[in-house]
Amino acid sequence: MSGHSKWSTIKHKKGAKDAQRGKLFAKLVKVVEVAAREGGGDPTGNATLAHAIEKAKAASVPNDNIDRAIKRGIGEVEGVEYEEFWYEGYGPGGVALLLQILTDNRNRAASDVRSTFSRNGGNLGEPGSVSYLFEQRGYLVVRGDEDGIMLAALDAGAEDVRPTEGAFEVISEPALFTAVREAVGGIATEMESAEVTYLPKTVVPVDRATAPKILRLVDALEDLDDVQEVFANFDIPDDVMADLMG
Repeated sequence: MSGHSKWSTIKHKKGAKDAQRGKLFAKLVKVVEVAAREGGGDPTGNATLAHAIEKAKAASVPNDNIDRAIKRGIGEVEGVEYEEFWYEGYGPGGVALLLQILTDNRNRAASDVRSTFSRNGGNLGEPGSVSYLFEQRGYLVVRGDEDGIMLAALDAGAEDVRPTEGAFEVISEPALFTAVREAVGGIATEMESAEVTYLPKTVVPVDRATAPKILRLVDALEDLDDVQEVFANFDIPDDVMADLMG
């Protein structure tokens, strides 16, 4: 799971730059809008909306933007109808990629994703070709006392707690994510990541020559407006990742 943790760190740093130019905000409010449309505008009765709002607020999306997205979702304000679907494919080194798409133009999204794969050494796959390699899980990366975090997480129903680079990854069933996050949040000294995401069941080791290629592909895919999330199963060695981030 270390690959996921390291990529989450990169995305967090990249996200700060994206927020400055509005791209991250736009993607986060889009998720809020879709969640409200599908499950109603009350987050107390719509867990998907609650998680979307939390993620948007964590990225400092203004409350007015969130409120407008909810109103668009429930039809109080006119908005664009977004469609959600998934693409699957492979990148350099045989890395599996699972893409969540939210778009108002399926043809545009398909063309952009296909050309991005092609330009960056990847291949778009058939439905079901890689999705079985991932599973939806609650995912936290926290710092603090190991015994305290372990006890709080497992008492709240977490599946696993794993050390990673001076921190701890806490894995849970999606339905228990909020309870686990609240329990661990009361113990942790720092929470680096908190999300319901798709984690790889197995990872693909990536060497120094392949690492920049797969990161370039993932970055290019994430930069597409219609691509909401990119999930990948690579694992890059710490020293290689440090060089790439430096």
